[in-house]
Amino acid sequence: VDPSPWPLVAALGGLSLTFGGVLFMHNYKGGGELLCLGVFTILYVMFTWWRDVVREGLFEGQHTSSVQQGLRMGMILFIVSEIMFFFAFFWAFFTSSISPVFNIGGVWPPAGIEAISPWGLPFLNTILLLSSGASVTWAHHAIVAGFKKKALQGLGVTLAF
Repeated sequence: VDPSPWPLVAALGGLSLTFGGVLFMHNYKGGGELLCLGVFTILYVMFTWWRDVVREGLFEGQHTSSVQQGLRMGMILFIVSEIMFFFAFFWAFFTSSISPVFNIGGVWPPAGIEAISPWGLPFLNTILLLSSGASVTWAHHAIVAGFKKKALQGLGVTLAF
């Protein structure tokens, strides 16, 4: 596989995205433009890098077993990093809510903050998330079994919700 320019371009896009976001939030001139440049750079890199990976694998036959193993390891590391991120996020939330510190008055939620009812929009979002997961699983099983029409129905239900 030839050396790719996309990691460097993605890093520059991430830098533009980060600095542009900070400048935009602090109302500095040019922050919005830099933020948009970063977003468009990241989107451009995503599509072109994925296009190159597909071309290398399908048409050029350059995905040897070691390249496939590297792609698989990259996906595993991405999933593990997401698990660690959400674990840390929920750890912080439950630590703050189960044992609130004296700085916030020792109560949860802190004084002046109104808690959102879990039975409104959060419950609806949970139902949508679970139903889309079930319908995409249905579509996956239909693809594995060779039922193209049922797979399209499952994907249609997933996209409808």
